[in-house]
Amino acid sequence: MRFKFAAAALCMLALVPFGPLHAQSFPSKPVRIITPFPAGSGPDSALRLVADRLSKQWGQQVLVENRPGANGFIALGAAKAAAPDGYTLAQASSAQLSTHRLVYKSMPYDPVKDFETITPLFRNHFFIVVPTASPWKNVGDLVAVAKAKPNGLAYGSEFVGSPGHLGAALLENATGTQMMHVPFKETSQLFNAVGSGDVQFAFGTAGTAGAAIRSGKARFLALGAPKRLAAFPDVPTVAEAGGPAGFEVGASTVLLAPKGTPKAIVDQVNAYVAKAVADPEVRERFAAFGYETWPLTPVETAAAMEADTKRYADIIKRLNLQLD
Repeated sequence: MRFKFAAAALCMLALVPFGPLHAQSFPSKPVRIITPFPAGSGPDSALRLVADRLSKQWGQQVLVENRPGANGFIALGAAKAAAPDGYTLAQASSAQLSTHRLVYKSMPYDPVKDFETITPLFRNHFFIVVPTASPWKNVGDLVAVAKAKPNGLAYGSEFVGSPGHLGAALLENATGTQMMHVPFKETSQLFNAVGSGDVQFAFGTAGTAGAAIRSGKARFLALGAPKRLAAFPDVPTVAEAGGPAGFEVGASTVLLAPKGTPKAIVDQVNAYVAKAVADPEVRERFAAFGYETWPLTPVETAAAMEADTKRYADIIKRLNLQLD
C-alpha cells in the first residue's frame, strides 16, 4: 500500500510544470548581465543601478559584465550561447534588436529567434549636439546652412546605422537637405570631434554627450522629442527650434534572456525590474541622463522592437545601407 502511495505521489510530481518550480527557487546563485556598453557610459550606469536593486531584492549578486565592441556582436553573441536558465541575461540597445537586422547582411545572432525580450530598462530621446562656439541659435539655422551648402555640413555618429546616424538621415529627409556623414568607433571620440568642431553636429543622449557638455566643449541645440524633458527644461524640441514638426529621434535599452529561458523566470525578472525602476532614486538618476523608465511586458517589448524596425525600414532603404 505504501509503495502504491509513493508511486502515485511521484506521478503527481511529474505532472507539475518545470517552469514555475524553477522560478520559485530563482535565483539561487549570482546572476550575470552582459552589456555591449563600455563601463562608465550612460547605459552601463543605468544598468548598474538596476542590478544593485535586483541584488537587494533577490539576496544574490547581480554582476554586470562589459563586453563592448563590434556594434554589440561580441556581447550578444556571448549571451546567445549562454544556458537558458535565467542566470545569464543581456542588455541591448533597440538598434541592436531592430535596425541592425536591416543594415547587416549577416549577424552572429537573430534578435527574434535567439532571445526572449524581458523589458526595456529605459528609453531616451536624442539631442542635437553642437560645438559651444557654433553660431547656430536654433535648428532653423542649421537647416538654412545645410540647404545653402549641399554636403557642406558634416555630422557624426557612433557607427553606421546607429540611432544618431538614422536620426540625422531622418532630418535630411524631412528638410530636403544633404549632409556628410562621418562615423566614429566610440561615443567619446564622436563628441570630442563635435567639441573641437571637426564635425558640425551629432545626435546624442544626455548620457553619451554629457562629458562634452559638462566640459563646456559642446551644448544642446534641441531635443528630438514630442515635448521637453523635465531635467532639461531650457532645451527646446526640434519643432520648437525651427525644425520639422513632429520630429523625433529616440532609442531604448532592453533586458534579454537566451531563447528557451522559462517563461516563469522571464515574467519574474520583468516584475522585479519594474519594481527596481519604480524606485524614486533610480528614476531621479535616470532623469539626469535624460532617460525615462518604460516598463512593458515581455510581449509589449517585442512589439515595440518590431515597431522600431518598421519605422526605420524606409530610411535605411533610401540610404541603401548594407554592411557585411
